[in-house]
Amino acid sequence: MVNKKETEAVTWIHGRKKFGSKPGTIRIEHLLKLLGNPERDLKVIHIGGTNGKGSTVSNLKSLFMGQGLKVATFTSPFIEVFNERIAINGNFISDQDLDRLTAKVIPLIEEMDKDERVSGITEFEIITALAFMYFKEKNCDLVLLEVGLGGLYDSTNVIKPEISVITTIGLDHMDILGDTLEKIAWEKAGIIKDKVPLVTGNIGAEALLVIEEIAGERKSPHYKLGSDYRLVEGPKDSRWGENFYFSNEALLDEEFYTPLQGRHQIENTGLALEVFYLYCRKASLPFDIEAVKKSLLEVKWPARMEKVSDNPLIILDGAHNIHAIDRLVDNLSKDYAHLHKKIIFSALETKDIEGMLTRLSNLEETDLYLTTFDFPKALDLSSEDYKAYKHFPTWAYGLEQLKDNLKEDDLIIITGSLYFISQIRGEFFKEN
Repeated sequence: MVNKKETEAVTWIHGRKKFGSKPGTIRIEHLLKLLGNPERDLKVIHIGGTNGKGSTVSNLKSLFMGQGLKVATFTSPFIEVFNERIAINGNFISDQDLDRLTAKVIPLIEEMDKDERVSGITEFEIITALAFMYFKEKNCDLVLLEVGLGGLYDSTNVIKPEISVITTIGLDHMDILGDTLEKIAWEKAGIIKDKVPLVTGNIGAEALLVIEEIAGERKSPHYKLGSDYRLVEGPKDSRWGENFYFSNEALLDEEFYTPLQGRHQIENTGLALEVFYLYCRKASLPFDIEAVKKSLLEVKWPARMEKVSDNPLIILDGAHNIHAIDRLVDNLSKDYAHLHKKIIFSALETKDIEGMLTRLSNLEETDLYLTTFDFPKALDLSSEDYKAYKHFPTWAYGLEQLKDNLKEDDLIIITGSLYFISQIRGEFFKEN
């Protein structure tokens, strides 16, 4: 865990609004034009979707680094330090570079704020511009660019990528993206560009129809799970992670292993393999099976089915929406049915907390406890909505209570908001 005080640049960035008053990319486009449009000199793989974006980026980073490429990543939110959002080959942008680049954009933004047409540029739009500046300056070979929210109006959607990726579609951010899977799919599909290949993951039929229609309109070759590439779960062994078989036009039932735990990680890794294969074919890079398998061994993605203790067995999982909770429940039901599960949960009030709690409560052999954490709109334990559930005043107190009364077949899971898990993970590793 990295503990440090915020730099002046980060404090200034956090001082900007989280969301713009007007949807669209006009502000980021204006700022990038003032900066000489650094994004136009980058080769980009654009990754959107409800869940699985970060895991897919992590897989692709390892795969392309295995090719000897200088691989840039732009991700959110951060788990340990702000700087990790902008990284090259896993090395976070330094405070010095962040301060220096921010100093360049501040006077430009001050001028923009005087113009009603482009005023009010947001925190995320600024970070996006800083990332493009940094990646161009460092002559990166490839940028793995994660969508922040939605797709169509997201500030990352100002590039023409080499490949577009949509991981999953689920009900999240419904106040912004829409209240149906079809509406959310339409927003996410906004990253599809004319004639740019599209790769999609495990997406339900209703949402996939929307994506297929837009891909067809834009003449974008569409590579789908189940038809263009296929995945079969492999046998479990003693390792933490998953075995699976992958097939596409080049491979037939080739066995792979990912050190990421959970059946959904088979889908994320398989999606990354298809994207990697297509990019290698397009860029005339070698696609060596043994090198690929070796690269996948290096994949790490914190706070997603992450084992932080063996004795007792404790897992952290940032299941921050209904779709992610469903994946967690599925993993716990299949892989840990034999264990008694003690769950500590917290989330933001902007999420469908009741829906998530209902799913967790339906798990067999489970004790569910609610807590809260230091963050705006964090779960309010005094609310009548949560009166029926057991509470811990803090996660740390709750964890100690559970550990003091632990049996041999007990499993502790701490889950919910990624902001919640980030705070816990930091404290956990600081103590250990």
